[in-house]
Amino acid sequence: MNDIHFTADPHFQHANIIKYCNRPFKDVEEQDETLITNWNSVVRPDGIIYIVGDFGFGSLERILRRLNGTKFLVLGSHDKSAQSCSKYFAKMSPLMEITVEDQPIVLCHYAMRVWGKSHYGSWHLYGHSHGKLEGQGKSFDVGVDSHNFFPWSFEEIKKEMNSRPDNFNLRPRGVKDNMAVS
Repeated sequence: MNDIHFTADPHFQHANIIKYCNRPFKDVEEQDETLITNWNSVVRPDGIIYIVGDFGFGSLERILRRLNGTKFLVLGSHDKSAQSCSKYFAKMSPLMEITVEDQPIVLCHYAMRVWGKSHYGSWHLYGHSHGKLEGQGKSFDVGVDSHNFFPWSFEEIKKEMNSRPDNFNLRPRGVKDNMAVS
């Protein structure tokens, strides 16, 4: 089994996110410690985690040193501070296309209605909406606000995706693109 996890919108060191999202923390220190504890309870030191945007604010090095796993950051709207800590991320990009267990997945901080290979059954994982925007088809918000402040495992996401409808633009199996060449 793969030790691959996904998360979005932890907003480390962001005090105002507590009130904006009605998070159950008394202050930013409690929030950050809870997020770190939850992260490290599911992500092994040799695991992989994709952060789908809005990692945090301010000086993040002390937090990054404490978090398990090889970290990939999909840039979100609040990731200027994280970019200054690029040595802690295996890769940073505004969009990533990955494959896990033969499943194509598109990672973008923002929810999309269509994405690469959506018509062939790829998944789209996003953040930004803090659990307030329902995905369509095989798109899904992997933010901490929608998962009790824990990262999502690939197995949890696979189970969720199996319960969701197909993408609206899914092509029937066996149908090929008709690309006539003149």
